[in-house]
Amino acid sequence: MSRQASDARQLIEQFQDGRELPACAVLSGDEILLVTEIADACKAAAIQQGCTERTHLVMDARSDWSVALATARNTSLFGDLRMLEISLPTGKPGKAGADALQSLATMAAEGQLPDVRILIRLPTLDWASQKAKWVQTLKKQVLWIDVPSITRAALPGWITERLARQDQSTDSDALAWLSDQVEGNLLAAHQEIQKLALLHPAGALTLADIQAAVLNVARYNPFDLRDAMLAGQSDRALAILDGLHAEGEALPLVLWSVGEEIRLLARLAQEPNPENAFRAQRIFGPRERLFKQALQRVPSKAWPAALRHTHEVDCLIKGIPVAGRLSNPWDELARLVLRIASTPGRRPARA
Repeated sequence: MSRQASDARQLIEQFQDGRELPACAVLSGDEILLVTEIADACKAAAIQQGCTERTHLVMDARSDWSVALATARNTSLFGDLRMLEISLPTGKPGKAGADALQSLATMAAEGQLPDVRILIRLPTLDWASQKAKWVQTLKKQVLWIDVPSITRAALPGWITERLARQDQSTDSDALAWLSDQVEGNLLAAHQEIQKLALLHPAGALTLADIQAAVLNVARYNPFDLRDAMLAGQSDRALAILDGLHAEGEALPLVLWSVGEEIRLLARLAQEPNPENAFRAQRIFGPRERLFKQALQRVPSKAWPAALRHTHEVDCLIKGIPVAGRLSNPWDELARLVLRIASTPGRRPARA
């Protein structure tokens, strides 16, 4: 009963048209905007169909999953429709959670919960999790919707489709410019597209129209820098660092955001069994994938030097000169970021 994101818009429209909600549906994806839109459509349809109560549980491997089972089994005094929404941000329910999710799926599929509609939200699952018994059970018994991320290459097409919904259009140059401005951030793109609907009537938009409306939406935070560094996106990491500098972000906070990850990676690189170390440090989902990318890209022997480099940047911030390092701590932080973000053998864009 698995569906792809290409069906997501059709599914939303069906919910809006009054289609009966499935007894249980699963949304799996890391693209917050798209997952939220589908979830909102489900919840709106539930209200239209008489849902008078909604319970939202945020769960993980340490949660008391009996609460979820009890909530699903509780019957309404007047037989009203109820919605149970379960968010599992880590994608790791643990043994008790896996058993509970399978029980909920089975009860829903067999019609044992006629007054309940269950919505389960998961991140994109890694290969190992996809093979887990609880995942396979849910995929067979309930509606499972995979919502993949929109790639940079696909972003102009996505923007075109969103503009068309509000009877607007633009050319390829404007699409490319807007895609660069939002840096793959669908939430930012969504906000700018809505702004264009408010500022301009239906019809074709020029590049000048869009540039005047958008100005600069590529706002970054230190965690954007951290993620770009771990993913090996050296050019983007430098662009984010420059943006943080220009916006007056506190340098100690920026160093902390990347330094904490470097300290943790330096420890993980020495672990004989990284998988167990990930679990012990509670590193899951997208963050786990980024850590694995960094550990595969950077040799284990390089991490102690990167850790020393972090301490040296901290000294520069405090006004303490360090032999062999640039006097400007922002420039030296850029070199530290490139140490982690650059692929071995590839000359970075900035030394």
